[in-house]
Amino acid sequence: MAAGLKTVILLSFVLAVGFLLIILSCALWANWLPLLVALTFVLAPLPNVLFAQCGGADDFSSDSEHSPAVDLGRFITAITVVTGFAFPLVLAHAEVIRTDACVMSIVGGGLVYGTILLYSVAFREDEEF
Repeated sequence: MAAGLKTVILLSFVLAVGFLLIILSCALWANWLPLLVALTFVLAPLPNVLFAQCGGADDFSSDSEHSPAVDLGRFITAITVVTGFAFPLVLAHAEVIRTDACVMSIVGGGLVYGTILLYSVAFREDEEF
């Protein structure tokens, strides 16, 4: 997949809309706790990036098998993403934030994480020797 300038512009626009929704969910109701969702979704891909360097094919395994380090990175990423979606729900259930702020925060967080995920897929470099 050849990613060009249009892809970068589209992804940056979607990322800006996601951050806008998260910031608006905080600013409109003067409660800045949903801003932690942005931090959660920005930090979510880090375990995949860090643990992907630990795994790889060796002489005894093929490319279709995954190392335990890569699986651990994916597990930690999944926990972080679920936390990002569940945190606003818990805050809304405890009536710390409003339901409108919860919805805006979840949608904005989904856009942020989806943009980061699509960017990593669009600009993936194939490492072939």
